[in-house]
Amino acid sequence: MIKSSVTLALVSEIKQGPWIYWHDLRAAIQKAAGLGFDAVELFTASAQAVDVSELKDCLAAHSMRISAVGTGAGKVIHGLTLTDADPEIRQKAVQFIADMMRFGAQFEAPSIIGSMQGNAGLDRVASLKDLAASLKELGALALSLGLELIYEPLNRYETNLFNRLEGAAAFLEAEEIAGVGLLADLFHMNIEEEDLAASIRKNAKWIRHVHFADSNRRPIGFGHTEMNSVAKALQDIGYNGYVSAEAFPWPDSDGAAAQTIHAFNHYFKK
Repeated sequence: MIKSSVTLALVSEIKQGPWIYWHDLRAAIQKAAGLGFDAVELFTASAQAVDVSELKDCLAAHSMRISAVGTGAGKVIHGLTLTDADPEIRQKAVQFIADMMRFGAQFEAPSIIGSMQGNAGLDRVASLKDLAASLKELGALALSLGLELIYEPLNRYETNLFNRLEGAAAFLEAEEIAGVGLLADLFHMNIEEEDLAASIRKNAKWIRHVHFADSNRRPIGFGHTEMNSVAKALQDIGYNGYVSAEAFPWPDSDGAAAQTIHAFNHYFKK
């Protein structure tokens, strides 16, 4: 069964990003639960930024889960990426992600690599070699934690590595990278894919998480993404993970959350 999730960011440096809820952990979880969401997707400054026991208590009190853990703070705050030319920085990036993975594992939540993938330098082959080495190491850790790592193809304005599901899937397969799946972000896909539903069907075996945002990165229903075919594709491939709203809080957090759960129920609970 497809499950609903909504983003919650606790990192001041990314306050202007596509997060439905911001800052107040307990209030956001309570609000999300009240609307009927199954989980929150959590972005923290580090693996130590949130008290694990308190978070578990809060989640239990509202029958909520953590759908996934974002790692973007590693780049935003520390400038770390997996494709940096400096091997010391690459190793620090791997360690930051590994720490976040161990944090998320305490909630049975996978970690997402988005912006921390970085960009290919002048020597693309070398950059991809570095990326593969890091993903192999992190994928092995994910499997040891009983999870998979989630790699997110981003649009061309955010990375020059992999912009489409097909390219990322081919890379993971060619490099024989275990323990890593893909995130299908509808906003990025709207920019890069010829046909969102067709891409989902073609890359079905790789998809582990979905970001639910419209063409303008507002909540679904406030843009022009054709969601009927996307929803049907996800249902037809037997996707049973989270559809998580990584969207701008437009017109505000409460309005965005309400619109998101309305759209989720319309497309996935018919």
